[in-house]
Amino acid sequence: MPLYTLHREQRLPGAPAEVFPFFADAGNLEAITPPSLRFEIVTPRPIEMRAGALIEYRLRMRGLPISWLTRIEEWEPGVRFVDMQLRGPYALWHHTHTFAPAPGGGTLMGDTVRYALPAGPLGAIPHALFVRAELDRIFDFRAEKVPALLDG
Repeated sequence: MPLYTLHREQRLPGAPAEVFPFFADAGNLEAITPPSLRFEIVTPRPIEMRAGALIEYRLRMRGLPISWLTRIEEWEPGVRFVDMQLRGPYALWHHTHTFAPAPGGGTLMGDTVRYALPAGPLGAIPHALFVRAELDRIFDFRAEKVPALLDG
């Protein structure tokens, strides 16, 4: 099964301790996901974010309804957290979020997603045709939305 990695970094205003609470609220995922995905958190709120927390979502990918369940694998407030797909569209989805002081002030936020598609080597075809581009669009949307939401 081919493994892929998506990595993004973004400088945000505010220290990690000021930025992290926005990401500690799972409800903010809806605000930073493109509306076209019709992303909805199914898990009753508020969700206590901690290692072992389970979060269930519904969304539409390429028009198809998807149920997605993740578990928070690691939880270090102000520093990092890791979520891993337990059920969903990927054969593997392991997403590490990091928050570090940026030189000169602010926070350097990093996203590293290790992922694999179902269908083994055949998954390389949809990855090349549309999956990577869709993931880039989702993370581009987040890069635009997060600073505006942190300021607001």
